[in-house]
Amino acid sequence: MSENCKLSQAVQESLDDYFMHLEGEPPHAVYDMVLGCVEKPLLSYIMHKVGGNQSKAAEILDINRNTLRKKLQQYKIE
Repeated sequence: MSENCKLSQAVQESLDDYFMHLEGEPPHAVYDMVLGCVEKPLLSYIMHKVGGNQSKAAEILDINRNTLRKKLQQYKIE
């Protein structure tokens, strides 16, 4: 994927903003923060597109259906 993609730029800008506003506090759990900010809306969007069909969503995302179920539970997505 191109380094110039909008999503990549948005993540970089958000990280710049995050680090700029730490006000002396050390950064914490940045990986989980970024994953949660990206993964939850991605899963919600795909689940909506497939009408809640987990098999189709897992296929589109190229992940195991059990992994998808776990992530849906983690983010409380129905």
